[in-house]
Amino acid sequence: MNSLFAFLFVLGVLVFVHELGHFLAARRLGVRVLTFSLGFGPKILKFTRGDTEYCVSVIPLGGYVKMAGENPEEERTGAPDEFMSKTKWERFQVLFMGPAMNLILAVFVMWAVLYQGAEVPVFESQPPIVGRVVEDSPAERAGIGLGEQIISVAGRTVSTWDELFVAVMPRAEREVQVVVRGADGGERTLLVTPDARTEFSMGDLGIGPELHPQIVQVNPGGAADQAGLEAGDVIYEIDGEAISGEDLVPRISGSAGTSLSFTVQRGEQMQHIPVTPVMSGDRALIGVQFKAFEVRVVEPGFIEAFQMSLERNYEWSGLIFQTLWGLLTTETSPQQLVGPLGIAQLSGGAAELGWVALFSLMSMISLNLGIINLLPIPVLDGGHIFIMAMEGVSRRDFSVRVKERMLFGGFVILMMLMVTVIYNDLTRIDWIEALMPWR
Repeated sequence: MNSLFAFLFVLGVLVFVHELGHFLAARRLGVRVLTFSLGFGPKILKFTRGDTEYCVSVIPLGGYVKMAGENPEEERTGAPDEFMSKTKWERFQVLFMGPAMNLILAVFVMWAVLYQGAEVPVFESQPPIVGRVVEDSPAERAGIGLGEQIISVAGRTVSTWDELFVAVMPRAEREVQVVVRGADGGERTLLVTPDARTEFSMGDLGIGPELHPQIVQVNPGGAADQAGLEAGDVIYEIDGEAISGEDLVPRISGSAGTSLSFTVQRGEQMQHIPVTPVMSGDRALIGVQFKAFEVRVVEPGFIEAFQMSLERNYEWSGLIFQTLWGLLTTETSPQQLVGPLGIAQLSGGAAELGWVALFSLMSMISLNLGIINLLPIPVLDGGHIFIMAMEGVSRRDFSVRVKERMLFGGFVILMMLMVTVIYNDLTRIDWIEALMPWR
């Protein structure tokens, strides 16, 4: 139920904002709006104010604003408040404002999220130097070794782990060129086929950074507190041996009554602190809570958060266009496309993590919705704008028959896309996938 409510909330806000953009632009330009609907199909709730009927319909997968004289097939009276009576520039504004509102919403929602502050993994902004290689992974099979730095993926230079993940993610099960640089400065080019991970088929090389656990809380009076460990300390070694988040608990649990020398980073300094674990129940503890990797707290100011939101949405936009181009060139698997069920799953998962994760997801989906609606595909807002642009270039309006053919072509494309995303969604449900013998 959490997934359903989160999905309805996210989609409801995005559709309302999108259609509100069309509605406000139409009203401002004097276009008579007949219907403002959230959802499609039979109307379950409605009321009329002025010339407009406001309603909620039974199928919550979109919405629409119906304007007088909008449909070319309808008989028009030529009244000045009809959509087609307006100039191309005015019609462009009405069509554009729907996607524009989604783009604006994405920026403002992420602005609010970032202004609250967040913990950011430190490794994301560090050079992608390999600190671990998963056994039998694409990286191991290709010969990528510890200490090597990834320079580029598929011709795209990557300078941080975050950039590396973005470059690899859309290329699951697609052979790509990976350039690596060894400790001696020598470079070599390898052909690597990333594995498809998670139900969304995200590309994965099977490598990661060297991670060090970070203490986030020290229990008062515990062994760590008495020894002088503090929240924020990053643990590098125990008794001279490198330690990871996975190894930390077993190492401590089996060392009751034995003094362990912790090498920790505190600020800019490295310190060696002896700690003796004590038995508690059936295992030894030192009385700390920790994260598996080091994080830094980002607390931007009001203006800085807005700038960060613009940067974040710009990066996401690049990823969206990269994915769209990858679909056209077959570099990106169609299995990564997500439909309503997939969005519901993501929304439910985000809702369980809290409102920050949910609103971050909303921002990303709103950006996707705004960009995709501006694509020059007939039926979409961008398609209508494209047709008007072509009419402007040719200096004549196309006939109703020509427009119908163009709109039908766009409808076919959207139906193919819809079938693909629904199929992808169904394959992510275990019991349904079990009924598909070809998978």
